[in-house]
Amino acid sequence: MVLRPDLQVIAQWIPQGSKVLDLGCGEGELLAWLQRNKACHGYGAEIDHDNVMACLGKGVNVIQTNIDAGLSLFSKNAFDIVVLSQALQATHETEMVLKEMRQLGKRCVVSIPNFGHWSHIVSLAKGRMPVNKRLPYQWYDTPNHHFATTQDFERLLAMLGFTVHQHAYLAEGRNGTMVEVKQWPTLRCTLALYSFQ
Repeated sequence: MVLRPDLQVIAQWIPQGSKVLDLGCGEGELLAWLQRNKACHGYGAEIDHDNVMACLGKGVNVIQTNIDAGLSLFSKNAFDIVVLSQALQATHETEMVLKEMRQLGKRCVVSIPNFGHWSHIVSLAKGRMPVNKRLPYQWYDTPNHHFATTQDFERLLAMLGFTVHQHAYLAEGRNGTMVEVKQWPTLRCTLALYSFQ
């Protein structure tokens, strides 16, 4: 199984044998990979029934729950790493989710799509909301509630008292792979990843 690019970076950041909570875990790809390759264990939290069934099929421990409703079913400080990959923008209670992540684990890892990418700015300048392979929905049917730039998200983390220990800014390369962006990340990256506590 090949992980999508942001999950590859996240997997590199997770130490061998860690206890991991993956919020909005989708079909459980990250946890399944971590179990096989890094002897990690833990749980996924997912709202979609079909995704929950896919997790179970991969041998991933998963709980069907809405993370916006709170995470009190998990014990405080029970995890080494709490992951939320490409799902924060779909939450209603964003600050609450981030604060609860801090209570559940020693370290948090979040990836977000970057709404500040230059192609989105061009779409807005032309009078249209961006629609592309990264943001495939129309404005009226999107599951996303919040659109943030890298700077917006970094300011929110600072406001909430988090300290960022690692970050990565990724963009599509010419051959379809993801490459790391070193300069002008807010304009050039399509995906931003953060490890913080």
